Amino acid sequence: MMVSALIERELTETLPIRNGVFVAVVGPSGAGKDTVIGYAKARFAGETRLEFVRRVITRPSDSASEDHDTLADAAFAEAEADGAFAICWDAHGLRYGLPADVDWAVANGHVAVANVSRAVIPVLRERYANLAVVEITATPEILAERLAARGRESRGEVLARLARSTSVTLSGPDVTSIDNSGAREIAGERFAEVLRKAMAFSDLSDQI
Repeated sequence: MMVSALIERELTETLPIRNGVFVAVVGPSGAGKDTVIGYAKARFAGETRLEFVRRVITRPSDSASEDHDTLADAAFAEAEADGAFAICWDAHGLRYGLPADVDWAVANGHVAVANVSRAVIPVLRERYANLAVVEITATPEILAERLAARGRESRGEVLARLARSTSVTLSGPDVTSIDNSGAREIAGERFAEVLRKAMAFSDLSDQI
C-alpha cells in the first residue's frame, strides 16, 4: 500500500469508497481470527490483489497476540488528529486503528482484509461500497480454553469477555459465519473461498 494515500484521500475522497472490497473479520476473543487470517495470508502468498492490513494498537506486541504496530496513547491520539487512520475504535481499554492507505487500496480495486471490532461494522458499511463481513466463531468451551491459555486475563475477566461476546449479533446479506472450533484448515479454506469471491468481484468492478 502507498504512503501517499493521505494526500490522495484529501484531494479525491468521496464516500462510499468503491472498486475494491473491504473484508472485515470479526468475532469474539479466542475465536481464532488471527489464525484464520494467517492461514489465508500464507495460502495467497504473492497475490497482489490482497492487502492484509496491519493494525496499530496501544498495546505492545507479544507472542500471544497478533503482530501489530504499537503506539502509546498520546502518540495514537496525535496520529489520529493528523488523519493517519482510515478508521479507529476503542475496545478492552485499548485503541485500535487501520492505516489511512487502506482507503487507497480499496479505491484502486484491491481487497483489504482486516481484523476489526463488530461495533464498527455500521461505520464500515457507510465507508466502503463493497463490504464483506466474516464472523469467526467457536463454541463457548473452545473460547474459554483459548482465552485461558493466553494467560493475559483472570478467570473473571475471561468470563466477562465471553458474556460480552454473546451480547453482539450481526446480520445481513454481507455477513458470512465461519466456525473455527476445529482444525484451522477447515475454517481457513472457507475463509479463502470468501477472499476468492471478493477478488473476483473486484476484478468485475474494474471492468464496469
